[in-house]
Amino acid sequence: MERVHRQFFEKQTLELAEKLLGKIFVRVMPDNTILKGKIVETEAYLGNGDEACHAWKGRTQRNRSMFLAPGSIYVYFTYGNHFMLNIVSEPENSAGAVLIRAMEPLEGIPGMQKRRGTENITSLMSGPGKLTRAMAIEAECDGKDLFGEEFYLENTPPVEPCLVGTSGRIGISRSRDLPWRKFIIGNPHVSKARGV
Repeated sequence: MERVHRQFFEKQTLELAEKLLGKIFVRVMPDNTILKGKIVETEAYLGNGDEACHAWKGRTQRNRSMFLAPGSIYVYFTYGNHFMLNIVSEPENSAGAVLIRAMEPLEGIPGMQKRRGTENITSLMSGPGKLTRAMAIEAECDGKDLFGEEFYLENTPPVEPCLVGTSGRIGISRSRDLPWRKFIIGNPHVSKARGV
């Protein structure tokens, strides 16, 4: 399947959050096991004027990867036990990223089930902390990009606009009402705490 090229990521963050829906996120593990998940839910974050964004007050050691070139990976640790996977957007040195909130598992499922400690397919990657555990994404993945042999996206036809849902963001206290969450309507792998 054709890979997504660099130019795809050179979009405004809010547009990228929608265009990522349906794309296939691929990770090749050190033992050459291939893990794949279809992106079914995203959430946009911008450094300028978005109080929920880590880069709202500028560049720090923690958020430095958010200022990398579009298509880079920004991984951070939150709530003391979850890693979060973000795909960097906006031009280099301008902070912006799309949080990958949920995926539909496609390949490498037995290993995902083992890491998650569950055989339930629909809840395997139905949340940002769940999918990073399923994909074995941890701190050392921060700052890598989607153009090598370990991580890349496979291209798919765009999701029909009538199947794209929009809502406020989830699990944050600031700027939560901004309609910057996108998801595939009716997909059972979308996170459950959504009220939609």
